[in-house]
Amino acid sequence: MDCLFCKIVAGEIPARKLYEDDQLFAFHDIGPQAPVHFLVIPKQHIRTLKDLEEADKPLLGHLVFTAQRLAREQGCEEGFRLVMNCEAQAGQSVFHIHMHVLGQRPMHWPPG
Repeated sequence: MDCLFCKIVAGEIPARKLYEDDQLFAFHDIGPQAPVHFLVIPKQHIRTLKDLEEADKPLLGHLVFTAQRLAREQGCEEGFRLVMNCEAQAGQSVFHIHMHVLGQRPMHWPPG
């Protein structure tokens, strides 16, 4: 298993876990870009958003709803940003789909 996030889910690499259920794992980002910055990932390895299939719709819905619930629990009542990158050109650096959740600071558009 070469995937960093699969190793985190398996407990082979430590992470500051925020949430876990049978489908998802959420943990704090090691290089936070906001006062609140965590990732929500599916336990199932899916390389990029381009690799999603029709059968993955419930998983992605669960991921989004979990992200917004955790954002509220982390104090992001005034707003938060959800980010998913697809492929290296878009900024994806770990090739296991994941959602960044950022909050508790002003966000600008475009992001940078």
